[in-house]
Amino acid sequence: MKSDHSVSAGAKAVNAAVSLARDASSGKTLTLRLEAARFDSAVVLHCHGQVISGSEARALASLISEVLPSARRMVVNLDGVVALDSDGLGELVLTHMWAEAAGFELKYASLSDSLRRLLESTNLVSVFDVYSSVPEAMAAMHQQEVTVA
Repeated sequence: MKSDHSVSAGAKAVNAAVSLARDASSGKTLTLRLEAARFDSAVVLHCHGQVISGSEARALASLISEVLPSARRMVVNLDGVVALDSDGLGELVLTHMWAEAAGFELKYASLSDSLRRLLESTNLVSVFDVYSSVPEAMAAMHQQEVTVA
């Protein structure tokens, strides 16, 4: 993994932001790029590419599990994900269950039509907190914050 310091304007970089080029254990080139940035009181994780192998799925879950305990709130922006297989879906389910049990907020935003159909066909759209955009997910977090306070 190599560091990636290209983050959207107005966002504060998160130390765990990475761009995956090669899996250290297998040497296989990965087709997933992850960029994390802090916006207000949450971290937004931008995912680009494919989550079609165990290595990519573990990299995604690993970054979420590294950042979420300190951030406590995260939106996973999936608008750049062009493919998600059973490994990726399984890791998302496990990561979601872990985050929920730990009391963290984990939301998903900007799913492509094919990803939305996949979540709908597996009934996971009712399990995950899915929003049409990152701003919508952030607004939902803010609303929950106001309701709890």
